[in-house]
Amino acid sequence: MRPAAVLIHGADGSVATLCLDLDTSKALQGVVDDDARRLGILLESCGIRYVADVSPSGGRHLYIPLAERMSGPEAREVVEALTLLAPSLDASPHQNVTDGCIRVPGSAHKSGGHQILTTPLTAAYDILRRRNHARAVTALRLVLAPELRRARELKDRTAKMAAAATAHGIRAVPFAGSQSPLRVLARTGLYDTAKYASPSEARMAVLNHFAACGWTLDQVRLELGGQFPGLAALYTSTERQKRLIDAEWDEACRWIQKRDGQPTGRRNARINDTSPTEPTGGADKSRSTAAVHQLVNDLENVLYAVLDHRLKERGREGLSLRLLLRAVLGYMRTMETDLLDVGCRTFATAMGKHHGTISRLLPTLQQASDGILTKVSDARGRNADAYVIQLPQHFEQLARELSWRSGKIHGIRPVFRALGDVAALVYESIERGRLSPTTAAIVRSTGLSRTAVETALGAMSSYNMIERRHGQWTITAGTSLTALARRLGAIDDAAEQISRHRKQRAAWHAWLDRNLTPELAEYELENPDSDLYWIPPSEDELDWGGTLWRVA
Repeated sequence: MRPAAVLIHGADGSVATLCLDLDTSKALQGVVDDDARRLGILLESCGIRYVADVSPSGGRHLYIPLAERMSGPEAREVVEALTLLAPSLDASPHQNVTDGCIRVPGSAHKSGGHQILTTPLTAAYDILRRRNHARAVTALRLVLAPELRRARELKDRTAKMAAAATAHGIRAVPFAGSQSPLRVLARTGLYDTAKYASPSEARMAVLNHFAACGWTLDQVRLELGGQFPGLAALYTSTERQKRLIDAEWDEACRWIQKRDGQPTGRRNARINDTSPTEPTGGADKSRSTAAVHQLVNDLENVLYAVLDHRLKERGREGLSLRLLLRAVLGYMRTMETDLLDVGCRTFATAMGKHHGTISRLLPTLQQASDGILTKVSDARGRNADAYVIQLPQHFEQLARELSWRSGKIHGIRPVFRALGDVAALVYESIERGRLSPTTAAIVRSTGLSRTAVETALGAMSSYNMIERRHGQWTITAGTSLTALARRLGAIDDAAEQISRHRKQRAAWHAWLDRNLTPELAEYELENPDSDLYWIPPSEDELDWGGTLWRVA
């Protein structure tokens, strides 16, 4: 019997069944099995019934029969969004309208054997006869809203990079982030055998990079069952993983310590973007911790009562200034200092902006802050402009009369790198409001247009960040903003920006060293496999924010 496959698109390009192809050529067997399990849980949570089979090669198929045919582009969009959750998922059958095929249960396999139906036959017959209604597909799209958005952004970015490369007559360079080679290795378990002679060497490459980025062993263990199932699959079994992980992590930490202690000749600048930076921020320890926190609380009162209303008159620039001032206060509280002596790139990372934008906004904010920010020294060499933050005398009575608000102030939390500045202010208005606000109250408190506010409310509501009860908006307690930011790709974007800024700083420091190229150790040469900083995972926003300020 010859191998057989069937076309999944009709003559009009539509599909009657979504076909999820989990392929061992995309990831190790352990990742394929884990993806099948997790996708099954996701589909069942949306009320979707599916048929499953397994191939002799270890690959798996999930078939989702549809009561109403779905257009080719819509089906492709859904499957591509699912690939962000399941690294072993091959979207190509739905990406080729004319030739996209799938091998169905009972078909002969090219390596011998047949596709084996794993769903009981009677259940499979019932699922194919009573197919999934449109409301179940709508529920799936709602759950996949972050991935659908991220997939569109990645496609747009790829198209723009390809167009720019074509215009300049060069080859398009793939962007880093979630598609960097080392991260793909950690997600899928597949590695370049010309570079790594064994799974052990591939594991150590990932663990060394984790150690260089400041991860802890507990964080590594957490992500073995989370973002990076491929790393877990490289151990081949849970028992082997438990037996080896402690020793291999200790070895990775020792290697990093030994590497960082190696003499490398005449070199003052840190070149490798995974090595920890030497921040200049927070040098002034003259104020006590309690005094700094009290100062921030007082300045928050001034911000909400006075400065927000003044800055909103400046339009789009005013919106950025309001968020920059929040980032300044967030930096003060986290680093427990009233001296702001970090570069523009630090705030650019915290806010998801370009550093040139921050360099333009900081002097403007100094003028608009009415004495809160005062520049005390100009940038020179490796040192940034320095500003002291204080409570001007004419604001003291106002700050003391108003009660402090609960919660913490933020610049841009990672999720709002994807959702935008307006959403950040709207969310803050709900989160830190003294009462659950109505839409009209949010418009008044933020000074934003009603259209902009309603758009932001709709977007955040679709991601289950907020909910409306009796006309009033409240925060959805069970939604993790950090997890949502990860699904939207915002944390990957932040990591890319940190890496880019570290390279720029290294280039600047080398120029300061009289344009002499420092002698570099072999490990410090730029390596596409390890040039991306990986932010250590944390579900605690305060821990995440503190990490961001320190590494940015």
